[in-house]
Amino acid sequence: MEPDLAATLAGWRRHLHAHPGVTLQEAGTAAFVVARLREMGVTEIAEQVGGHGVVATLRRGGGNRSVGLRGDMDALPIEEQNADLPWRSTVPGVMHACGHDGHTTALLGAAKLLLDDTSWTGTVRLVFQPAEEGAGGALSMIEDGLFRRFPMERIFGWHNWPGLPAGTIAVHDGAVMAAGSRFEIVFDGHAAHAALPHLSRDPMVAAGHCIVALQSVVARNLDPVAGGVVSVTMVEGGEAQNQIPRRVTLKGTARWLRDDAGEALEAGLRRIGEGIAATFGVTATVSWRQGVPVTANHPAERELAAVAGAAVAPVRRDVPPAMTGEDFSWFVKEVPGAFVWIGNGPAEDGRELHHPRYDFNDAILPVASGFLAEVAKRALAGE
Repeated sequence: MEPDLAATLAGWRRHLHAHPGVTLQEAGTAAFVVARLREMGVTEIAEQVGGHGVVATLRRGGGNRSVGLRGDMDALPIEEQNADLPWRSTVPGVMHACGHDGHTTALLGAAKLLLDDTSWTGTVRLVFQPAEEGAGGALSMIEDGLFRRFPMERIFGWHNWPGLPAGTIAVHDGAVMAAGSRFEIVFDGHAAHAALPHLSRDPMVAAGHCIVALQSVVARNLDPVAGGVVSVTMVEGGEAQNQIPRRVTLKGTARWLRDDAGEALEAGLRRIGEGIAATFGVTATVSWRQGVPVTANHPAERELAAVAGAAVAPVRRDVPPAMTGEDFSWFVKEVPGAFVWIGNGPAEDGRELHHPRYDFNDAILPVASGFLAEVAKRALAGE
């Protein structure tokens, strides 16, 4: 990549970092994307696809193949702590703590590389996705006719990865990222004075036992090599320090790496919640909300991504999957595709994903844009 383009991309990325749009509020980011595409000469642009989504189409020659490239746009409801950054967030309580500012910018960079390259023919769909952070942006775009309105034979995406050497591309043979679900267990009992516990049916005691017992769901319900985790992350209950409450609610998440593990985790969670409630004379209402499926690469697209990646940067095939989720997984349920990681550099001084001191590494933009352009060209060539 030419130094001038790399510098331009870094400037765009920093602008997006300073002006983030939280999930479902990405209108400003979408407008920025559309403006940059139009400056490049792109005329075929669809807006408000599945919310604030943008789909731009590049066409060249008479090739009949098509490929999609995806970049997510939304930020997180986190207060940034990078007071020393000139491009720190200007929106209170919102920041790009996951690097989607870099993902968006890299896709714009890929558009520029492809527009300047006359070696390919066919159709490239640039998918700028909203609402990746738990709000179902991928599904919203699909339900709005993404693959019907903008046909593509394959789709590719990526995520920056702190802790992986900057610019290194990781291609996974199996699962890339986990499936996930959010759960809630509501224990209802009978309130009483804290000094008269025999008059209560104590949901707090039941909730405490449940927190401990839930740790057996993975250990005693999943194949040890399957990969799964259940975490209770919120406890809500109580109105006064000297009262045993009527209701206590546990909330948390479950994640797994094999499609069949989700059913086992849900069944175990319901059995434990309801069983403990019966033991302590309270009732339990268990809810389970499916999030994203397992993100897993299709074999042919995985190998294509590895070859394309090796043309622009070092590639590793030995990086284990992560228990984090990614709704790109819904796209590869519809069409073949692959999802790679690109190293963001050392994860230190709070530079982990979703940390209030995270910042995307602009030095990897040439690799990310180069990978997207390269994998698109090779897909269009029929590799």
